[in-house]
Amino acid sequence: MELACQLNRRDFAKASALAAVAASSASATEKKDYIDAHVHVWTPDTESYSLHSSFKREDMQPPSFTPEQLFSHSQPVGVSRIVLIQMSFYRFDNSYMLDMMAKHPDVFSGVAVIDENNRPAKEMVKLARKGVRGFRIRPHEQSADQWLNGDGMHDMWQAGAKHGLAMCHLIDAEFLGSVDKMCQRYPDTPVVIDHFARIGVDGEIREKDVLGLCDLAKHKNVTVKISAYYALGKKTAPYQDLLPMIKSCIDAYGVERLMWASDGPFQVVGGHEYAPSFNLIKDADFLSDGDKDWLLRRTAESVFYS
Repeated sequence: MELACQLNRRDFAKASALAAVAASSASATEKKDYIDAHVHVWTPDTESYSLHSSFKREDMQPPSFTPEQLFSHSQPVGVSRIVLIQMSFYRFDNSYMLDMMAKHPDVFSGVAVIDENNRPAKEMVKLARKGVRGFRIRPHEQSADQWLNGDGMHDMWQAGAKHGLAMCHLIDAEFLGSVDKMCQRYPDTPVVIDHFARIGVDGEIREKDVLGLCDLAKHKNVTVKISAYYALGKKTAPYQDLLPMIKSCIDAYGVERLMWASDGPFQVVGGHEYAPSFNLIKDADFLSDGDKDWLLRRTAESVFYS
């Protein structure tokens, strides 16, 4: 009898433990912990946070997009963490982004902008200590053959490989070939392509551009932000015309290397709203719950929160 009671107690304890694990897993599933992988914030307080000389106050449109304003859009759909992207208004002065990251340490990760010609590797390490996990790069006025050829840019890619810091590209499809060459040279450098490489920004989603984006999937450290729906294709909610491009990216990269992002505040101005961008992925009937978890949380978590 005593042995039977002991076994019953053990069975009960084991069952209770399993139930606790199941309950914990269920709670984690029910708890909304989505990540928006791309948002800009700025403040109207230009005395504390000066604009770069190339910008004027009237260039700030909308005039303000603080974390509190951001949360009014993101929290209702369950987005609890956000990757901040340094806003061009401040150029290389990442102070506002860093201060907001420090103010909300469990919410924000960051992508900084630095001067590639001013000891960039040292600056990357310094900013990484403050929670920055990526660095935005873009061609500006340079050609596809020029923009990644500078010594400073190569220093950045080397530092990215050494410290696990992502090179985050704001580019058009014509620059994908130059990124391909750098990925071949620096295969261990994490690479992020923003906004589908802006395919469809002129209203037309060209198959050759999508193929070029998907070709980068051969590099294991490349991830893509499926984002900025307001600016691509028909540019009209519910953005269903972007689903074929999303499916092509899933076929090439798998959901494990794609991440959703809003590109706020631009997703919430000009008649657009935050929820339809999020819901394009959340309500997609061709995606499993596990797929959605990668696209809406796990990929961004692995790149920007590890």
